[in-house]
Amino acid sequence: RGAMFIYLSKKIAIPNHVRLKSLSWNGEQGWIACGGENGMLKVLKLDSGKPSENRGLAAPNNLSMNQTLEGHNGSVMCVTWNEGYRKLTTSDQYGLIIVWMLHKGMWFEEMINNRNESTVRDMKWARDGQRICIAYEDGHVIVGSVDGNRLWGKELRIDLCFLEWSPDGRNLIFATLDHKVHLYDSAGNYIAKMQLHTDDKVPVAALEWFDTSAGVVEQGQTALAIGFSNGLLQLMRSETDDEPIVVDTAMNLAKVQWNSSGTVIVAAGNHTVTSSSGERREVAMMQFFTPMGEHLRTLKVPGSSVASLSFEGSSLRIALAVDSFIYFANIRPEYKWGFFGTTVVCAYPKFERSDTAVLFFDTKTGQRVTKYVKRLLHVAARGDNCALITQSAETNAPYYVILCNALGSPVDSKYIHIQPKLTTLTQHHFVASSDDQVYVWQYRTLTAKLTSVSAAGSTLRRKEGREQVFHIDDLAAGAADIGGGVDKDLARLPTQKRSNDPIIALCATDRELFIARESGALLKCSLPHVTVEQRYQLDKRPHRMEVNCNATRLAYIDSSSVLGMLSLEQNKETGAWGSVLPFERKDAWDFRWASDNPELFALMEKTRMYIFRGLEPEEPVVSSAYLCDFSDLEVTAVLLDELVTDPEGATKDLIMHFDTKSLRDTRELLARVSVHEAYAFVEDRPHPRLWRLLAEAALQTRDFVVADKAFVHCKDYVGIQFVKRLKRLDDERLQEAEVHAFYGRFEEAEKVLADMDRRDLALDLRARLGDWFRVVELVHKGGGGDDALLTTAWDCIGDYYAERLRPAKAAQNYAQSKNARGLMQCYYALEDYVGMEKLIHALPDSSPLLKDIGDKFVTVGLADQATAAYTKQGDIQAAVKACIDLNQWSSAVALAEAHQLPEIEKVLTQYASVLLDEGKTITAVELYHKAGHATDAAKLLTGLARDAAKAHAPPLRVKKLYVLAALEVDRFRKKTLDTMATATRAGNTTAQTLEGLMKDDATTGADKALDSAWRGAEAYHFLCLAQRQLYAGDVDMAMRTALRLCEYEAVLDAKEIYSLVALTAFYAKFYGQCSRALIKLESLDVSPEQHEAYDQLAVSIFTRFPPQDPSVRRYSCPQCSGVVNDWTTACGDCGTRFGACVVTGRAILDSNYWRCRTCKHKAIADEITPYAFCPLCHASTNADRANQAAAVAAAARRRAGSSGADAF
Repeated sequence: RGAMFIYLSKKIAIPNHVRLKSLSWNGEQGWIACGGENGMLKVLKLDSGKPSENRGLAAPNNLSMNQTLEGHNGSVMCVTWNEGYRKLTTSDQYGLIIVWMLHKGMWFEEMINNRNESTVRDMKWARDGQRICIAYEDGHVIVGSVDGNRLWGKELRIDLCFLEWSPDGRNLIFATLDHKVHLYDSAGNYIAKMQLHTDDKVPVAALEWFDTSAGVVEQGQTALAIGFSNGLLQLMRSETDDEPIVVDTAMNLAKVQWNSSGTVIVAAGNHTVTSSSGERREVAMMQFFTPMGEHLRTLKVPGSSVASLSFEGSSLRIALAVDSFIYFANIRPEYKWGFFGTTVVCAYPKFERSDTAVLFFDTKTGQRVTKYVKRLLHVAARGDNCALITQSAETNAPYYVILCNALGSPVDSKYIHIQPKLTTLTQHHFVASSDDQVYVWQYRTLTAKLTSVSAAGSTLRRKEGREQVFHIDDLAAGAADIGGGVDKDLARLPTQKRSNDPIIALCATDRELFIARESGALLKCSLPHVTVEQRYQLDKRPHRMEVNCNATRLAYIDSSSVLGMLSLEQNKETGAWGSVLPFERKDAWDFRWASDNPELFALMEKTRMYIFRGLEPEEPVVSSAYLCDFSDLEVTAVLLDELVTDPEGATKDLIMHFDTKSLRDTRELLARVSVHEAYAFVEDRPHPRLWRLLAEAALQTRDFVVADKAFVHCKDYVGIQFVKRLKRLDDERLQEAEVHAFYGRFEEAEKVLADMDRRDLALDLRARLGDWFRVVELVHKGGGGDDALLTTAWDCIGDYYAERLRPAKAAQNYAQSKNARGLMQCYYALEDYVGMEKLIHALPDSSPLLKDIGDKFVTVGLADQATAAYTKQGDIQAAVKACIDLNQWSSAVALAEAHQLPEIEKVLTQYASVLLDEGKTITAVELYHKAGHATDAAKLLTGLARDAAKAHAPPLRVKKLYVLAALEVDRFRKKTLDTMATATRAGNTTAQTLEGLMKDDATTGADKALDSAWRGAEAYHFLCLAQRQLYAGDVDMAMRTALRLCEYEAVLDAKEIYSLVALTAFYAKFYGQCSRALIKLESLDVSPEQHEAYDQLAVSIFTRFPPQDPSVRRYSCPQCSGVVNDWTTACGDCGTRFGACVVTGRAILDSNYWRCRTCKHKAIADEITPYAFCPLCHASTNADRANQAAAVAAAARRRAGSSGADAF
């Protein structure tokens, strides 16, 4: 079965009948190098010349370069391009190698190499153009760089004939004259011998490896091709493929070539044929295959053999060196594409992706939508939908059908079980067939579901989603409705036997299904019942067929690109159904019936398009476009080659329109003669399009009688009413403006109205058209209109920008029209929450839009703004719920208290219980913190700290938990005091104040840890501080800080405290303190083993050092002047307690200290200076330090003042 069309399009003769030996087409720049006998070497280039209306393959191609390069004497056997560096490398039969370079548009000799020992059999550039490998027949191999340096050379000791680089440039493959293929690495080291699936005595004829480094169209496709002279073609996925595909081309193979995308491989050679007289002769031919070995097309070539061939860069043309000629063949690929409505849908490869890109291109608006589909097999289109047929991953239903609309959005889908080799689509049915089974799905789109009548009242529509599967032999035998419907198991397919007469083509209308078989039998079946109505016999095996609009004729193209025609009507004389018409066109590759005239169809032959009326052709038009639609005497076509090559840059220029001869003649006639004469012409050739054309011309000349008749003939009721309305207008210029507007020439209509000084009518025209931009422009120019019209215009312009996702422009226009809802949507899209907040204040109370604004603020987590919106609307419950949802419990509690909503406490308690049950204590702490329940949060934090201490967590973590708990307690107390102060100012009694203090005491006194909230934080702070001082080597300060820990036995483990005191005292050589600490350790409740260890440690220390402390500086108690040490916690004489410095752990014995405003702890003023944050609670020290410095300065001034007074 052919899946592409190829034909010879041009021939170039080589002077002096020099036979060609080699040929190569530069894929990027378009140069063609060809070499032949007697040193003949030419560089040619085809150019389309000046821009013309014909594009693509239809564009004229003339030789723009024909340069003969001199330097070889023998036959030029190899030519190869380095496209990246614009170099040409050639070699002849004597081993002379020349590298040519381009300079000022001409090719000149750059380098020469002549080994003079053997013939060059093959040479190839690596994919990146950096290296070239040259293989000599005697086994010598040279690899050189692009600048002419030899990288390496090696004798392989085998006779070579072909070589090829791997796509990644890491390996080389060499074919030998003794029928073997060897694999080497890029340095010339032998790797392995490749397995060949043919006789060892068959020579290798060709070796080609497609460049897969940029990706492949289908995963798992073959890329390495090895051709053998006996016609076998071995296709491999890689050099290690153990299961290659072997194809028998049935000819003497000479050359093999991949196209640029790796989707087609061509094999060239010759085939021996015997004439009727017994004469045998060689016929040159080319055969085209898919990468999986499926045959696509065969092309016979004039001449005895193909010496060389090469694809153009786009793979739409191929050049052949045959005898002393260069033949060019055009290729028309069978793309996966379709046309429906005004949309072209086509698949194109995305080499960087594993799936297939499918473009939906609207030919009217130019809109492009790209979808990606995995393993796409076919595309079918008709009516308002297209079907994408893919291979699915389901094992029980391996194929998947996706029904899509013009935007590529899925409308419906089905899994099917049969292999869909052929597919077609109608307005209501999807049909697919394998070789012997047919699947029919009666689909329903959303429009059909909304507009269709019941099944009982419709002859075309039956039960929704009806599916049928049947075997072609059962259908041909007369069995009806065999597959049967959605209520039957489609997995149980009908007869599984292979048919001896497989299906080869399908086509369908809304009521009929035509099935062609290999024998030429054609079955006509009814839809939707799928019963055989008639049988026909074709004279050819169709590859593609279509039926005209009234199902009276069927056109078909066979595998040889010959178009034939079959009449489906009954012969009145013989009574027989169907007859092959005496009509045949060669080199046909596309055709399309007119959708409104059964006599008209368009046909593509090579690069010409013919329009046939009956069986008579009109004058052809040069084109290479694919036919999309034929209606209203106009053919619509698309330059699919350009569209697939550059889908991202697709424009409406790729769509072409061709008129039929009758339409062209009518236009020309109307330009020359009166409408009355033209009326007679159209009456002889009636068609709705011609009558509409005549009506338009009659309206231009104000001939309302002819216009009315023309509208009647084309059954245009709107046109008839328009003529009646024109007759009632008494101003001819106003009639002219109405005619312009009726035919969409709005600029001309507005100009006429402006010349009449009727800007009000121009304004009304633009408003009816919905051209609101022009409406605003006309109003500003003084065209009339009122504020209401301007508001509507700005509103509609805002909608225009909003629909196109340009919210900034839309917001400007909504602001002009004071459209609050539109502004809200735009601000939300722009994330302009400040603008949305301003909108809250601009809206009146109880506006329903406030709720929408609040909802949107909730979605982005802005609780305060959402609360403001809900509150202004009066929906307090929604405001509280928003705060709860966004975890803003303090705001929720405040709102609930302000509006007497007691249920908030219940919700808070329940939520906290759930969190605690789930072990989310930290989340519960955060909940209580945000809700203002400071004591509850402090209790949980204190519990966490105790648990962490028991689990021997890092002391710093325990300290942080205690600090957080203490901060919560301080927060509660501050709130309580602030409340009491407010109550006192409000005139409350002393009894009420006392009640508040008692409530505070009851809340915190229930837990001793809360009553002295900072004790735990202090304990772990000094523990960490002592450890840091010890490890820093400051053992004196470490001992002083450790002694401070003796006050915190209720928080810390006594064993840990006194062990640290003993250790630091020992290192500080305060053996008296060390002795007292060890005595304390021995008095603790410890095990006998531990007690014995303490004894032994004491003996080992105090046998060497007496238990005495060294003399140290003594300090005076600030109250009683008693002698104290700087680690003393209280005066032994008066009992005054000394605070500890949170920086050093020393006792603070004078008034020169700093006090933290957050935790109220002190530090020696000189010691806190380097710190930006309080070492205990981590609050900032800057503000405290500034305030306290001012207080110290004030005190100093006071002291100075009093001293001065005394002196005076």
